[in-house]
Amino acid sequence: MLTRKQHELLRFIQERLRESGVPPSFDEMKDALDLRSKSGIHRLIMALEERGFIRRLPNRARALEIIKMPDGLGAPQQRGRFSPAVVQGGLGAQTNLGKPRPGADDDSRGVISIPVMGRIAAGTPISAIQNRSHTVSLPPDMLGSGEHYALEVRGDSMVEAGILDGDTVVIRRQDTANTGDIVVALIDDEEATLKRLRKRGSSIALEAANPAYETRVLGPDRVKIQGRLVNLMRRY
Repeated sequence: MLTRKQHELLRFIQERLRESGVPPSFDEMKDALDLRSKSGIHRLIMALEERGFIRRLPNRARALEIIKMPDGLGAPQQRGRFSPAVVQGGLGAQTNLGKPRPGADDDSRGVISIPVMGRIAAGTPISAIQNRSHTVSLPPDMLGSGEHYALEVRGDSMVEAGILDGDTVVIRRQDTANTGDIVVALIDDEEATLKRLRKRGSSIALEAANPAYETRVLGPDRVKIQGRLVNLMRRY
């Protein structure tokens, strides 16, 4: 039996995973449940983990995975969950990325080739996105609709969102985003960075998921959204 707050937190985590593919931060959970401090969230997380509803994933700061939902709340959604693929060696060779569709031709093998467009900073912004360097192949159910590209992450400002230095993020190309989305933002047409988007009145805040980094608040004319994070791959 879960308490009301445990139910609310589990539902919030499930909804955020479904919407953005990324677990919410402890601050977001605190705000969503209207708690005064993150210590209450820590206690709720521990209770849910002890009861087998969630687990904290190793090597990913504060990253969460839903194991099951209480009766009547439905099963955790698979589509859009934040679950890095296991990529070994070069990014052109992957495992655990899904099986080819039966009868798929030799060209597609049930996967889609995504161009890797260079590096993106999860830290101090670096120069704008570079030219296409190579491709990675992913199954369609890891992508959804739209046009996609991938970027190699450099920096540690998004570690509390489960995004580590050296990961490869998969981005859906779009020029708009909602508050809370993790986006590729181009600043002053010169610097590209990976951050969580927050809209503050007429301004845009680019928020890190690491307390060592400050949130940058900029005018809307200085920021262009280049896409939204939809999935992630990691070398092991």
